[in-house]
Amino acid sequence: MDAASRPAVVIDNGTGYTKIGFAGNVEPSFVIPSVVAVNESFLNQSEGRNMGNYIAQYNAGIMADLDFFIGEEAVSQSRASGIYNLSYPIQHSQVTNWDTMEKFWQQCIYNYLSCDPEDHYFLLTESPITSPEDRECMGEIMFETFNVPGLYIALQPVLALSAGCSTPKPQMTGVVVDIGDGATHVVPVVDGYIIGSSIKSFPISGSDITQFVLQLLRERGELIPPEDSFEIAGKVKEMYCYNSSSIVKEYNKYDKKPEKYIKQWTGVKPMTGVPFSFDIGYERFLGPEVFFHPEICVDDFRTPLPDVIDMCVQSAPIDTRRGLYKNVVLSGGSTMFKGFQKRLQTDLKKIVDDRIAASNARLGGNVKSHPVEVNVVSHPVQRFAVWFGGSVVASLPEFHEV
Repeated sequence: MDAASRPAVVIDNGTGYTKIGFAGNVEPSFVIPSVVAVNESFLNQSEGRNMGNYIAQYNAGIMADLDFFIGEEAVSQSRASGIYNLSYPIQHSQVTNWDTMEKFWQQCIYNYLSCDPEDHYFLLTESPITSPEDRECMGEIMFETFNVPGLYIALQPVLALSAGCSTPKPQMTGVVVDIGDGATHVVPVVDGYIIGSSIKSFPISGSDITQFVLQLLRERGELIPPEDSFEIAGKVKEMYCYNSSSIVKEYNKYDKKPEKYIKQWTGVKPMTGVPFSFDIGYERFLGPEVFFHPEICVDDFRTPLPDVIDMCVQSAPIDTRRGLYKNVVLSGGSTMFKGFQKRLQTDLKKIVDDRIAASNARLGGNVKSHPVEVNVVSHPVQRFAVWFGGSVVASLPEFHEV
């Protein structure tokens, strides 16, 4: 069997998590943290040793290239032993350490997918702000190190847009709101092509929401084990946080019926085995509220996410704006908060309607603008939208002919 007869490998590299699997599947086979634990203890040995120690040190250097772990195993090895250092090869959706990234891909291909890279085509994803030099490094590693027979590097927003379409021949025009663990981008796509000059970045991502939830818990004096605090805050965010239409109403609800809305977290401290518990209160709605009121989390940015989306569309060519407003596609785990899609559509539609009303007022009522349809699309696969879009693309017959 040649590579064209086998399913392609799809790898979506994210700042927080990497999704890997084979084309044609609905969900990725593995979702693992994008972290590598490397044994660098031999580098810390002092110089001036005798020849025997030098040879041992040299041999240790060779073995150290194979002595590393990725994902959850890397985190556990780092906690259990002090000789492993955690390295995060992707920062804010950009690869910052290609040597570590190569180690990460090696484990993904051989240990997790258990496949020979020479027998499969590969589809990798990249951020819309990736430089040509980084794309060249990606191709160099895949072709020279893993000897893949074919490689396609796809833009994450385009894949997310295709994943949100339900028609056989989707209209590839829309705005992709991609909120990952380390970066948030608002990207306009017209007929499958990104308008690079209109891409907007939002300085708050999933990890910032987790950190903000943890900060609220600590300020209230909740006793959380420090060694697991960030992980616990992440689980609290995923399980209990939601978006509300008015934070004032939410405050009143919690104050009137705390027994109904305040949840409790229970666990066991990993170091001592002592049980602990703490209350989960206002942070349930204050965490996701940062997307709509960023000033409560950061000091140097005050533009809400709906305004950023509106600025993105307004900076695009005028003949594409109606199509962009009509298809605002959500992508990423941090868009899965309950009520997020409804809140975003309400706020964005208000901005557009207010602009039309102001335009009609300036014209004195002689000419009325046509209403603009605003539609924020929420779909079942938006958590893995980029990977799912890559899986669909890599399973097409045309993919093997590229």
